[in-house]
Amino acid sequence: MDVHGELGEFLRSRRARLQPEDAGLPTFGGRRRVPGLRREELAQLAGVSAGYYTRLEQGQSPNASDAVLDAVARVLRLDEAERAHLYSLARPKAMIRRRAAKPEQVRPGVQLMIESFGDVPALVMGRFLDVLAWNPMAHALLAGHLDFDAPSRPAERPNIARMLFLDPHMRELYGDWPRKARSTVADLRLIAGRYPGAPGLNGLVGELTVGSPEFAKLWAAHSVGDCGTDTRTYHHPMVGTMALMAEFMALPNDEGQRVAVFNAEPGSPSDAALRLLADLTTAGRESAAGQRP
Repeated sequence: MDVHGELGEFLRSRRARLQPEDAGLPTFGGRRRVPGLRREELAQLAGVSAGYYTRLEQGQSPNASDAVLDAVARVLRLDEAERAHLYSLARPKAMIRRRAAKPEQVRPGVQLMIESFGDVPALVMGRFLDVLAWNPMAHALLAGHLDFDAPSRPAERPNIARMLFLDPHMRELYGDWPRKARSTVADLRLIAGRYPGAPGLNGLVGELTVGSPEFAKLWAAHSVGDCGTDTRTYHHPMVGTMALMAEFMALPNDEGQRVAVFNAEPGSPSDAALRLLADLTTAGRESAAGQRP
């Protein structure tokens, strides 16, 4: 990923969302050559010269001040996630190549934590949405058709984005797959700004761009957003439809890693379905253990 090119594409996509009248500028009719605000119009509203803004959009102003970036964000009406993404692209970190050679690991304490959740699905995601660990319930909820031990083998680790766009099971699992797809790509865009040039991420984006026209279209839109509390509907092949609340928690001592936990409203039909899934999961694991030599 060329971070300078990404900055320009991001800013152009956000300019295209705004019309002059949205920003309080006069309009004089006639057809505009490009949609949205022109560079010089944005520069005027942000209080900088057109030449300076052009250099910023071209990635030639690595020392842009907070005041300038804040002014641009204000004019473009960026939300919190978009503002953070702007800062990441305008001031890229140096690429850390050692991450490509050393697979991410889950600390033993974090592994024990998600195992202690018992009948509540929980998993650990790495920087680029690889599943680093999951408890039996998260495995049963999201990917019971995959090997439970796959996250322990770096070369075979499931990846949330890859599964979502390339695994038919995931498309059937989500009640509103398009919404989940949009939020996942927006999250991946935000991650890309934080880790410019990371080989593992570039490879994932390239694979999905080639393998999924839907991903390619969403990626080109440059939407950004962070995962947070959300409720989604799941059509599970074993227990039917469930509405589950997802919580995503960053691990402060493990850069880029997050824990995802899924719960149902207590006493609801979804809660009953989740309990049934827990019973089936326990029975299946006990049966498998009994068949081992």
